[in-house]
Amino acid sequence: MSGHSKWANIRVKKTAQDAKRGKIFTRHAKLIEIAARAGGEEPSMNATLQTAIENAKAENVPNANIERAIKKGTGTLKGEEMAEIIYAAYGPGNTAYLIECLTDNRNRTLANIRSIIDKNGGRFAETGSVQWMFERKGLVVAEQSTWSDDVELELMDIGAEDIDRADGFVSVRTGQSDWTKVRDFFKKKECDVKESGLKYIAKDSIEITDPAMVEKINTFIEKIEEDDDVSDVFTNYSIFN
Repeated sequence: MSGHSKWANIRVKKTAQDAKRGKIFTRHAKLIEIAARAGGEEPSMNATLQTAIENAKAENVPNANIERAIKKGTGTLKGEEMAEIIYAAYGPGNTAYLIECLTDNRNRTLANIRSIIDKNGGRFAETGSVQWMFERKGLVVAEQSTWSDDVELELMDIGAEDIDRADGFVSVRTGQSDWTKVRDFFKKKECDVKESGLKYIAKDSIEITDPAMVEKINTFIEKIEEDDDVSDVFTNYSIFN
């Protein structure tokens, strides 16, 4: 039976927009730097940093780049300090968005994001007017191998709140403190973890059926994601087919 996927509104990874290798490296370096500053330089003691490093290595970021980003995050290597910023917007079809950015120049990023939103049928919004529509949750996406009721029960025992399986992948939503346990569970099962960490997940989704509106929304999202300072885009938009 066809229908909407509750995970379709989660933009967890930039893909086609990251075609240039240099851009991929820069984005991962920013994420590593932020993680190291927030939780320290030891991956074994900093789950966010460990995940950021693993994601970087999966996309062939050189070790030298990773080490330099960690040093910048901890302050042992001087440079422009990165900041995490969240912007909010409404897009075509009155869809809502939270836009996560990593930047060393707030004014540049704000001007760029405002311009992109205005030019593509959206409107900039106060963060608080949109953020209440989302929950901060752990999310782990892994390749699905074998599956059984026992696996589902094990996941629930370690903090899984919701489990969705589709197209060869399993997506597990958790509380903010449980995503590392789920990530490690899949690793022990030798499943390839595609994405893990804290994400903004819409409490309720807007289902869009009109193909023309779907195209407008997808273009809106793609234009935002093309900006170098954007790390993630979260929306309450869901395709219904």
